[in-house]
Amino acid sequence: MRVVSLVPSLTEAIARSAPGALVGATDWCTHPADLDVPRIGGTKNPKVDRIVALAPDLVIANEEENREPDLDALRAAGLEVLLTEVRDVSQAFGELARVVEACGVVRPRWLDEAEEAWSALPAREHRVTAVVPIWRRPWMVLGRDTFAGDVLSRLGVDHVHAGHADRYPRIPLEELRAAAPDVVVLPDEPYRFTPDDGPEAFPGLPCALVSGRHLTWYGPSLAEAPRALDEALRAALR
Repeated sequence: MRVVSLVPSLTEAIARSAPGALVGATDWCTHPADLDVPRIGGTKNPKVDRIVALAPDLVIANEEENREPDLDALRAAGLEVLLTEVRDVSQAFGELARVVEACGVVRPRWLDEAEEAWSALPAREHRVTAVVPIWRRPWMVLGRDTFAGDVLSRLGVDHVHAGHADRYPRIPLEELRAAAPDVVVLPDEPYRFTPDDGPEAFPGLPCALVSGRHLTWYGPSLAEAPRALDEALRAALR
């Protein structure tokens, strides 16, 4: 199989499961760190002509990460596109199994380990509330129906804007502060929040700086995500 991936987390999954299958990936595909394949632009602006020139048997895409006009152009060029949809952890496991099967390899051990890690989570009797910014200037947060929101919910965290009409609403900073959550969760992607860029906007509120790969990626990182995120949250709430 010759595969081009337009989704960073699925790029990592394919690289781990079907070594040698990837012949192209986006500029944002950072894992595995030693991935050496041609780059075909960003997730929102892939270079269609470059992808077509790579002559892949399959292009892996996601309905949220990639734009329909780009996928239509790839299909019009005669390429097969596997379009995934991931809104929660359970759906992620199903889609990962579908992607691996489409790449012509047997179900990998890491996928079993990831499912085991999430199925072994204890029931969360004490739940906390959170505001989860994903961007600033303007401030944007997690809203309804998101994979990251489901990840947090399974860890006992209810994010304040889960019922918002938009999936990634723009909320004024004053309103975010006024929500007075138990914790502010600040991932390092898509906006790279750091100890010096983010927490200062929420004086008096605990802030958990977390790995965006663990919060928003669906792939091999799912096996370690529960522990890594739980540790970051516990540290912030001490």
